[in-house]
Formats: sequence, C-alpha cells, structure tokens
Amino acid sequence: MKFINDWYPIIIAFVALMYSVGMGLTGHSEEAQYSAHWPGTILLFAIAIRQRRLTNIKGD
Repeated sequence: MKFINDWYPIIIAFVALMYSVGMGLTGHSEEAQYSAHWPGTILLFAIAIRQRRLTNIKGD
C-alpha cells in the first residue's frame, strides 16, 4: 500500500502518456496533442500537493 501511496502520481501520469501515444498512433493527432499535456500537469499538481502536505506536517 505504501508503494501505491508514494508512486500514484507517476503511475497516473504514465497511463495518461500511454493514452496520448495511443491516440497519436491511431491517427487522432489533435486529441493526442491535447492529452499530451496531462502527464506534466498531473506531476506538477502532485508536487504542489506533496509540498503543502509536508509544510502542514512541519507546522509552517
């Protein structure tokens, strides 16, 4: 369970990346370009949420 709790943003971002690649390979280039932004956004939000959690735990 700890593995999933620590790595879930990367797993979700990887799935989104594979979705985008799959869309591109099937010829849906506009949809692939749109969904190509999802992995980066997911990872950035995960970093921000994790930083907020750590600062709340430390008491700042």
